[in-house]
Amino acid sequence: MEDKIERSRYIILGSTSGILAILGVVTGASVSGDTTFIINAALAGAVALALANGIGSFITVGDTEFGKLSRLEKPLMRSLDNTKIEQLSKRKIRAHSFIHAGASFMGSMVPILPFMLLEGQQLEVSMGLSIAALAVLGLYWGRILEKNMLLHSILMAGLGAVIALLVNLLFRHIQII
Repeated sequence: MEDKIERSRYIILGSTSGILAILGVVTGASVSGDTTFIINAALAGAVALALANGIGSFITVGDTEFGKLSRLEKPLMRSLDNTKIEQLSKRKIRAHSFIHAGASFMGSMVPILPFMLLEGQQLEVSMGLSIAALAVLGLYWGRILEKNMLLHSILMAGLGAVIALLVNLLFRHIQII
């Protein structure tokens, strides 16, 4: 169960960062009014975010797992190199890195798709779809944790809505730059 929670955490982290970061990109880029520019900027951001999150997870999970192995070696008074335990740790590192990267990219596609598929109201649909996706992620996270699913859904969607509105206010209405 603990490993399922850990994997799910990377799905939630990656998806949420993908949705919100790329929603920020499409919001800022939509000031240009050029759909091709918006899509290209958002896709570049999606790839960069996925790679950054995957590499970040690889480093942090790797350090954590190898730290655990090192602490385990001391009382055993032997190296765990080339053991099943080390192989399981390496598999966990790769899996969590891949999950985090993949979830980041998939989450990034949520705010991009309306710009690829629709002719009008793309930003509004992108924001609505992103908030709805965050609500679903909240339900999923609540279910995994065996907590109040509705509360988690409202929390994630609400925080996503606040972020989306702030970014929209700053870059669509105030236009800082």
